[in-house]
Amino acid sequence: MTAPSTFGLSSEARNLHWILTNLVEEVPGIQSVAVVSSDGLLLLSSDPGRNAEARDALTERRSGPRGSSADLATVVSGIGSLTVGAARLMEFGGVKHTMVAMEEGSLFVMSISDGSLLGVHGSADCDMSVVAYHMALFVGRAGHVLTPELRGELRKSLESEEPQPTGSAR
Repeated sequence: MTAPSTFGLSSEARNLHWILTNLVEEVPGIQSVAVVSSDGLLLLSSDPGRNAEARDALTERRSGPRGSSADLATVVSGIGSLTVGAARLMEFGGVKHTMVAMEEGSLFVMSISDGSLLGVHGSADCDMSVVAYHMALFVGRAGHVLTPELRGELRKSLESEEPQPTGSAR
């Protein structure tokens, strides 16, 4: 994983980036992670370099998943919305987490706070219980600091990312 630039961010934002980096690097089988706001916007990503790829794919009218964090954020937001609607319809209370096991991988979605979600794309051989445990640790550490101000700062930092010409330094 390429560490995102945290230059100019608050200590809370840098701390969240650090926690996310540790989640990806320490848990075997995690391929991509995205933190999504309640309105479906990507706030934090394990592979920010691929966000430009996702923007390019939209302008070129490509279809299908590309594996970027922007794509993961879209899927996480949709699944989060679907499960919240199902919980309301069934009157079962709030959604804590959702796990989808597929032949070639897994998808995990966990509530953070105020409707924000943590989404993890795992490999087919990842240990689901280990991933879920570490996601719960992330949520426990991140939930109390993910304030509206911090969400705004994280969103603004992602929006300010501009695709760099090949070979240029950031």
